[in-house]
Amino acid sequence: MQNPPANTVLFLMGPTASGKTDLAIDISKHINARLISVDSALIYTNMNIGTAKPDTQTLLDHPHHLIDICEPSETYSARDFTIDANKQIDLAFANNELPILVGGTSFYFNALEHGLSDLPESTKESRKKYNQLLKEKGSEILHQELESIDPIAAQRIHPNDSQRITRALEVFDISGHTLTELQGKKQGGLNCHIKKIILMPDRALLHQRIETRFHAMMEQGFIQEVSTLKEDKNLHQDLPSIRCVGYRQAWKFLNNEIDEKEMIERSIIATRQLCKRQSTWLRNEANGLKLEKSDVEQCLRFINE
Repeated sequence: MQNPPANTVLFLMGPTASGKTDLAIDISKHINARLISVDSALIYTNMNIGTAKPDTQTLLDHPHHLIDICEPSETYSARDFTIDANKQIDLAFANNELPILVGGTSFYFNALEHGLSDLPESTKESRKKYNQLLKEKGSEILHQELESIDPIAAQRIHPNDSQRITRALEVFDISGHTLTELQGKKQGGLNCHIKKIILMPDRALLHQRIETRFHAMMEQGFIQEVSTLKEDKNLHQDLPSIRCVGYRQAWKFLNNEIDEKEMIERSIIATRQLCKRQSTWLRNEANGLKLEKSDVEQCLRFINE
């Protein structure tokens, strides 16, 4: 077992279904390491099948930190993630381990690397207000309102991205300053050496894996998983957890808004769209080792350079 390079953090990034988890585990078999999840869906308990969470035995054999840390009814911000991730990184260094941050949530990685703007915290009242406005007006109308307040943010945010639209409006409502103004003043960021490995298989292969994986999820009981979540009166389809890809489509199916065939098609399409967004972000990562397929030996050489 190799000792890790000093004061070094590894970002192992890739789009959904790229094989990041397997590669992270393989690396950890050769080097003292602590696996830290960077995934905004894996944080939730009782959401295992639809998030493609590593199975129980895998997590026992190769513990991943920052998995199963929230109830689906709870909110968890990028700021919460940076606090938790920094604690795990400090523990890794204290134990002479390489922190391997593995996942595909770009805004978590970005917040950890570059720091966060001093944005006001959401309140229970403001979340309720903007969830209600979203129900009444829809994301496109709210996007138009954002355009009149903060045209720069509106240009960056897609009209269908309800979570980011409502957050931008909420920030302005609470602080009196636009998201664009506040994001220009960042605080924090990692004070150590960051190495990046980007696992990016061919797009056609990723699309096939996504489709195959979703059909496997259906066979594993995904609909029953969502049905059980639906029995919890604290959960509704406007929560970030239920807006996760696959879950919001299954929720609509269970509400008899769409049939099973359409639910499957929509889920696969939405996952491919997520994959496309992740891939676009990763292509803009200039530095790091980029791989089309897992190569543990090449990764180990890169880490120790």
